[in-house]
Parts: sequence; C-alpha cells; structure tokens
Amino acid sequence: MPASPILARLALLPLLGVLAGCAGAASADSGPLGPARELRLGLFANVTHATPLVGLAQGFYARELGTTRLRYQVFNAGPAAVEAIFAGAVDAAYTGPNPAVNAYVRSHGEAVRIIAGAASGGASLVVRPGIDRPEQLRGARIATPQLGGTQDVALRAWLAEHGLRTTITGGGDVRIYPTANATTLRLFQQGRIDAAWVPEPWASRLELEAGAKVLVDERDLWPDRRFVTTNLIVSTRFLRQHPQTVDALLRGHVAATAWIRQHPEQAKRVVNAQLGALGGKPLAPAVLDRAWSRIEVTDDPLAVTLAVSARHAYAAGLLSQADLRGIYELRPLNAVLRARGQPPVDDAGLGDRTRRPAPIPSHPAGRSA
Repeated sequence: MPASPILARLALLPLLGVLAGCAGAASADSGPLGPARELRLGLFANVTHATPLVGLAQGFYARELGTTRLRYQVFNAGPAAVEAIFAGAVDAAYTGPNPAVNAYVRSHGEAVRIIAGAASGGASLVVRPGIDRPEQLRGARIATPQLGGTQDVALRAWLAEHGLRTTITGGGDVRIYPTANATTLRLFQQGRIDAAWVPEPWASRLELEAGAKVLVDERDLWPDRRFVTTNLIVSTRFLRQHPQTVDALLRGHVAATAWIRQHPEQAKRVVNAQLGALGGKPLAPAVLDRAWSRIEVTDDPLAVTLAVSARHAYAAGLLSQADLRGIYELRPLNAVLRARGQPPVDDAGLGDRTRRPAPIPSHPAGRSA
C-alpha cells in the first residue's frame, strides 16, 4: 500500500496555509464591477456532478453567461477544488459539503459561499466479500477520495458510531487511505484494500468490476434518504464583484437541473459521454444504470444535512468548532427559482451572520458522530 496518509498530510499543508491568509484577501475586494470577462468553474468527473456535466454539454451555462467566457477544471475531490478557489485558480466549484464547511470555518467566514445544491445521494461503503458487519472492519484498509472530503468524513462518523477509532494520520482501529478514485479501483482489484467509501460511479464500478459489495448505502442513514452530496460554491470575492455573472451561472444551473429531471434517459447518456470525454472512457451500461439510480439531482442544498456533516467533521478532528451562520447565500438562487415558478429553498437558518448562532444538530436519524 502506498504511503497515502503521509502524502495526504503533506498535501494538506499548503491548503491550511492558504486558508490562514485567505480571510484578509477576500475582505479586501472591491464592490460590483459588472459581468466578469471570464468564469472559471471546477467540477468532478462523477455521476454526482450530473448538473455541471449536462450544463456544459448542453450549453445551459454558455447561453446564460453571454459574453462571459466559461472555462472549467476537473478535480478528483473537494479539498483540491477549494484549494484552487483560495489560490485564485477557479471562481466557483461543485463540491461536497465538508470541503465547503472547512473553507468557510478556517477563513473565518470570508472565503466562500454556498449558492445552490446539486445532488443528493450517490455514496456508499463497498467492501470485499466476507465482510458483513462493522466489527469485521477492525484492522481493515479503507480508501476515501481525499482526507477531509465528504466521503472521508461520512466514513469516520459511521465507524465512530460502531466503536471503531480512526485518526487523521491513518492510525486507529481502521486504516483510512485517502486515494484517488481510479487508484482505489485498481488497488481493490489487486486485493490491497478491503473497502472504500466513494461516490458514484465508483461505488458501482467497484461492485461490477472488482467484485465488491455494498455494506452501507449512505441514503439509508438519513431521513427520507436525502443528504447533500454536491453543492455549488463561489468565491466570496467573485460573488461581490460580479453578481450578474453569478446570477447567470445560477440560471444555467437551474436550467440544467430541470432538463435532467425532465429527460432522465437522455441526461444519463449526456453524462456518460461527458465522463468519457473527461475521464478517458464512458461507463459500461450496467455501471451507469446502477450509479444513476442512486443519485437525485436537486437545486436544494439540503442545509440541515450540511450542518450534521460539519458536526461529524468536528468530531473526527478535521474541523474546528463551527459557527456556520452566513455560509449560504441563497437569495440569487431563490430569485431564479421564483422566476421559473418554482418554490424557494431553505438555508436552515445559516444564511445570515447577524442572527444568533445556529447550533449544529445531532443526526436526525439518530446517527451520532
């Protein structure tokens, strides 16, 4: 097994350094400057990023952005996308809840805002045959996409609930290896890891291409089987300087989400073609069908579930105590939704920094951190 925990700690150092200084940089921005000449967007080549994949392929963003040039960059996991925002390499990104929370807290609420939801579901713990109960994972080697990422935090919370201790340096009762998803598939096929908590389509690929089985479908841990998997976040500086461009991005986002929901089979084919273009080859039909059945595209950021994820990250030692007031800026999204005759979405009291601190609740289904 590669020394993944060591590499993960080293990779985290520049991110923490950037986070320490980003609050002052973000607060030094000027007022509105009009539409941006360019919008740089981050996303993943995952089924859970169906909205941006369709938005790019079908031209929903381009039509709304008008003369603003759209560029995009593909990332493997959320912490890397957030680091790119701090470094000024991207302006907005689709990422999971925990990287967004980590960025917000460590920058003292200055660096980013969540402006929309994108996906719910689509994450599972898959294991090698013979593992049927949590206690059988003691001493196991488990992969997650990146230290501090959404699946990494979910895994640590679930293990803690079942009495299995982990550390951010790879120790404890279970050894967690932050590993790129494509590498995880190869290591599983080689028998070098025992399990992985990964997003789609990787969970389905591990099942169908490496003989894994699902031990935990994360949807089963949440009320109504809904939890935030993917958000759209934006640099606070970009939001303040170019609100018209952010509005245009959101119009494209909402249009893409609506199109996916209205044309699920066609959308599935578009997403698969994009995965092939961005990731090397499209998914096999069986993998695509299984992965697609496990996600829900939605504009709703499912704010309450983000607060629970933040609580889990704090319990795992990956986040300092969090006051999440102000992490959401949903007024532009709700304006777009109202213009389309759709109901607004809720920020769970986390959209106004002047309100009393919003407590991070216990897991609604009783799952503890």
